[in-house]
Formats: sequence, C-alpha cells, structure tokens
Amino acid sequence: MTEPTGTDRAVATHRAGRGPSLEQLVTLRLKLRHLRLIVALDDHRKLNRAAQEMGLSQPAASKMLSEIERTVGVPLFERRPRGIEPTRYGEALVRRTRAMLAELGHAGEEIEALKSETGGAASVGALMAPAAEFLAEAVSVARRRLARLQVSVDVDTSDALIGRLVAAKLDFAIARIPEGTDPAPFDYEEIGRESVELLVRRTHPLAALASVAPADLAEREWVLPPRGSLVRRTVETLLRLHGLPPADRVLNSGSILMSLVMAERTDAIAPLSMPVAELFAHNADLVRLRLAEPLVVEPYGLIRVRGRPMSPAARILYDVVRGREYADAVGWGMTVRTGGTVHVSPRS
Repeated sequence: MTEPTGTDRAVATHRAGRGPSLEQLVTLRLKLRHLRLIVALDDHRKLNRAAQEMGLSQPAASKMLSEIERTVGVPLFERRPRGIEPTRYGEALVRRTRAMLAELGHAGEEIEALKSETGGAASVGALMAPAAEFLAEAVSVARRRLARLQVSVDVDTSDALIGRLVAAKLDFAIARIPEGTDPAPFDYEEIGRESVELLVRRTHPLAALASVAPADLAEREWVLPPRGSLVRRTVETLLRLHGLPPADRVLNSGSILMSLVMAERTDAIAPLSMPVAELFAHNADLVRLRLAEPLVVEPYGLIRVRGRPMSPAARILYDVVRGREYADAVGWGMTVRTGGTVHVSPRS
C-alpha cells in the first residue's frame, strides 16, 4: 500500500471536520485552472459561458467545479433555473481568488518594471471631481521618479470603485466608502471636499441673476444623474429643506456629455462637480449660476485595502496623491471616459 501524501492527509483531515485552512487547501490541491474557473463562474453566472471562456466543454467544467467543492468541503455555487449563484462560501473564495489572480497578473508587470528601474504600473479608481482636479498632476509628479510609469484610472461612482478595489482590480481609490459598506477592511484618509455647480446656457432665465436663491430653482427643467447618486441627492435635499417641490421635469443621465448638451441646447439645469464644471464653463455658451447657498457634498478620501501590499510604482503614486505636492502637469495627456478607463501616456 502506498503512503498517503500530504495532500491526501490534508483532504482527509478536512473531510473529518478538522479542516485545514483555505491557504493550505489552495497550496495543496487547487490549481490555477480551478481558480480561473471560480472567477469565470462568478463573472458569467452560467456554467456554459464560463466553460466557453475556459475552453472547456460544459460537462468538463461541471466536473471541475465538483472537484473544487469536494476539496473545500462546502458548496460554492447554487444551481438555479436561470443559472448559478455563489453561496456565502463561494463569495468568500471568489473574493480571495480575484485578489490572488490580480496579484499574479501584476507580478509580470512589476518584474519588467524592476528590470528597467524607471517603470512600473498602477491602477487607480477616482471620482470625477478628483480625476478632473488633480490626478493628472499627480501622475506627472510621480513620473519624475518613474519616467516610464504606466497608469490606468477608472472614473466611476464610489460603489463601483470600492467593488473593484475589493476585487484587487485597483491598487487604491479616491472615493467615498458607500453607505452600508463595512469600513473595517479599508484604510481611509480624507483628502478633499467637493462642491456642486449648476451649469446653464447663457440665455437661461436664471443666468442674469446676481444671486440665485433656492426658490428660483423650483419648477425648472433639470438633467440629473441617476437616482441615488450623491450629486442628485444634494440637489434634492436642497429643494426639500426649503419646502420646494421635487424636480419633475428631469432627463436622467449619468453622461456628462449628455448633461452638457442638454444645458447648452435647452433650459435644463445641469449640476456638476466644481472641477468638472470649471473645465467646461469656459465654453461661451455655458455659465455657472451664482448660488445664494453653495451646494456641498460629503468629503472624499484616499482608500486602500488594509494590509494589502502595493507595488513600488503604485506606492509612489499613492504617496504623491496623499501629499498633494503637485506641479503643473506639462507634456502629458489624459483621455477620460466615465465608467471606463483612463490611460495616461506621454504626448507624442
């Protein structure tokens, strides 16, 4: 009879109720293809689509999932009529697996950066206000130390950014910890406050007023971000606190481009964060209303996952943002796509 291996003993111990840690199971039994399948199943929530992504037949993917569940000793996904859903055990393993695969992905980039000694890569998430206000300058300063620094920036809402941060798709974020999110896993440091400006076309009835009172905003057309967004809640709160009816002539859009088009071509009022409004207020057809009461939203901060190490390049950029020691960003371009990715690279 052959001697049982360390893997066999670990699995037997686990099945007997004296289970090894997840780290031991991953080290001993789970292979890279198992981890990739776990993430694919969570991404697609359908076994056949996950199998296609992995280049497997559906029976082979189903068998592999059974192997994984047998190894960890708990069900990871529930089979439902319209697909699959992760169990609480599955959610935990998916979260850790994403972080592990992301770290492996960054490893190659970091090794190449260390070879060149002047490069590196960082992935950052940011709200629109800090992205427009100072992130380009921060990248320029960081590149003084790492001339070949490559930066990817996701510009999105705090909810989306925190999700990507937890999934290890971002090194850090400039955002807010959303309401209802446990702050314990994060290091948070407040670095900025955000105010909201109201943009209208130059011929708008309110544009000529020296001071626009809250009552002047009643019964107006608006182009507002989706319900629940912080900017929208700020506008709604202002109206409510002054006993004014809620806006009912509203075009709902999360697109800044759509907001600008509506403000320029109609009498709609477009609320935008101040740094973004300043970028577009130079347009001869748009003006900022002179508000009697400023619209201020809650502060945002620098957020990272507590205890998660960052690459040297990401750490340099993080420290620059934290110190806010910016010079003029000269010679660098930034292309912004909301809800997507910003790639910062030298102008040719």
